[in-house]
Amino acid sequence: MQICPHAVTNPINRRAFLGKTAGGLGHIAFGSMFLNDLASAASAHDGSNLLPHFRKIAPRAKRVIFLFQSGGPSHVDLFDFKPALLDHHGQELPPSVRGDQRVTGMTSGQSSFPVVRPIESGKRCGHHQTWISDLLPYTQSVANDICIIRSMHTEAINHDPAITFINTGSQQLGLPSMGAWVSYGLGSLNRNLPSYLVLLSQGSGKKPGQPIFSRLWGSGFLPSQHQGVMLRNGMDPVLYLENPPGIDRKQRRHLLDSLESMNQKFAEEHGDPETLARIHAYEMAYRMQISVPELSDLSDEPDHIFDLYGPETRRPGSFSYNCLMARRLSEKGVRFIQLFHRGWDQHKAIDKNLRNQCLDTDQASAALVKDLKQRGMLEDTLVVWGGEFGRTVYSQGKLGDPNSGRDHHGRCFSMWCAGGGIRPGLDWGQTDDFSWNIVKDPVHIRDLNATILHQLGLDHNQFTHQFRGLDNKPTGVEPAHVVKGILESTS
Repeated sequence: MQICPHAVTNPINRRAFLGKTAGGLGHIAFGSMFLNDLASAASAHDGSNLLPHFRKIAPRAKRVIFLFQSGGPSHVDLFDFKPALLDHHGQELPPSVRGDQRVTGMTSGQSSFPVVRPIESGKRCGHHQTWISDLLPYTQSVANDICIIRSMHTEAINHDPAITFINTGSQQLGLPSMGAWVSYGLGSLNRNLPSYLVLLSQGSGKKPGQPIFSRLWGSGFLPSQHQGVMLRNGMDPVLYLENPPGIDRKQRRHLLDSLESMNQKFAEEHGDPETLARIHAYEMAYRMQISVPELSDLSDEPDHIFDLYGPETRRPGSFSYNCLMARRLSEKGVRFIQLFHRGWDQHKAIDKNLRNQCLDTDQASAALVKDLKQRGMLEDTLVVWGGEFGRTVYSQGKLGDPNSGRDHHGRCFSMWCAGGGIRPGLDWGQTDDFSWNIVKDPVHIRDLNATILHQLGLDHNQFTHQFRGLDNKPTGVEPAHVVKGILESTS
């Protein structure tokens, strides 16, 4: 039998054939991902969005600074004063008001639910005469610049599901954080810094505060380069950025080039997107060797800036220090900056602990608004202040006991926003006479997140990522609405 001279003389078996075929598909996948990576790098220079089909709205904000007050600040004491609380102090919360509201196991067994008036007086502030507690004198001074939303609400009544809900759009674990979504959708304004950075601080209230988990700034099913990067305190905010002894920057560059070559070959063969994320992480770390040390060196800040933010600003790890860092990060083009400040979970000794917590945060929060405004940055920086829920109007523990406090309350609570196209000096929403139920303009936490995305130019209904056969949204599966009433007119 004659064999054709053009026939294959080195046949391959079935396993080798499938392996080579998979490699070819990997080449195709890698090519697609690599183009996206190049687009991301290009967007870092001009500030354009990474995924143009998501951006159908003219943005009012370039960046977000979220001052997250972990533990649940007491809206009853800080922002939502009702004269009825003075009249009913010590009396039972009427059953008609309380209704069938679910409460935590910490107070569900109480035989009495006495109303407690605010622990401090307050005053009407600004052009709109909005009530703000005297515990927050510096916040009172920026009343004309902030919008207080008094009708926030959530279904969650315990910390972990509640803080997961407001940060990811779901009470279930494993979904991307809001900052990761923003990074994924808009890319970076500065290729030398991550687009999402996180700073932590512990307050003087409850010690220790509720635990903070890194999944709150995780990327979930999104590419891992979009997860938040936590900055540590002090002059060494990111571990392992320094070169090992005997390795200079030129040698590090050569090592990274060799490593990148191997990782890209692996990505071509296997089509694993996490390999590209690894390349991105190494390259970002190399660039951060220069950008991060100068960022954390506050020697170029004048004394009047330290005075503005308060006496704790020179102490790394304090809330004041982190607020100043947030302003510096926003100047450098970081898209999403999130400060987690623990200590607001005041089930006990609220009179003492709430006062201390306000001393930690009040001056620096207001200073950040003032500082951004004087630099012309407030108009395109959206600042958000608030926690995962509020506190009950009734006492947890015996009325008048110094160790008494307030339990969790998600049915209504208060947050404030400033800048980024939000109407300044505004009160939004209304609660009943006991600050227990919402009676006008409710704002779910999903609505707040939809509004944040809207101000960044992202339509939360169109902004999706397919995972496990579903088009996942940052606001979750339930309906969410942009709160148009708090937005400045664009006409």
